[in-house]
Amino acid sequence: MRSLFLCLLGLSILLAPQGALAQRIKQAKLLEQLQEDYSKAIRWNDFEGAWTVLDPAYREAHPVTDAEFSRYEQIQVTAFEALDSRVLPDGSVERAVRVELVSRHTLTQRTQRFTELWRYDPKTKRWWLASGLPDFWDGR
Repeated sequence: MRSLFLCLLGLSILLAPQGALAQRIKQAKLLEQLQEDYSKAIRWNDFEGAWTVLDPAYREAHPVTDAEFSRYEQIQVTAFEALDSRVLPDGSVERAVRVELVSRHTLTQRTQRFTELWRYDPKTKRWWLASGLPDFWDGR
């Protein structure tokens, strides 16, 4: 998965003007590190930490209450795997992930897939997750 993303990123770099090459490489490294940190936060059930990676505009439009955060305490993430990534025409990155989790109350295990949308903000020079935290309850 990572190699596919890097290959696609490499292709977009080759097509970019030379002056933008160093910037694209830097952006790619920043995204890779941030996605790794985010994946670890989800894997270790640190959803409040993962929340800090979300786009500030998204956080403002979709605030999460303490009660909503407490729902994440009802589950234990047992695996988080990035499946595929692609660079979109606007420069944002779409990443498919698979999450395995266990309900702490029923001890049932399930697997869910999510699509993350990452966007780069040139003003802050950082990537933001623009698609929200995983919704393990399908909006309920």
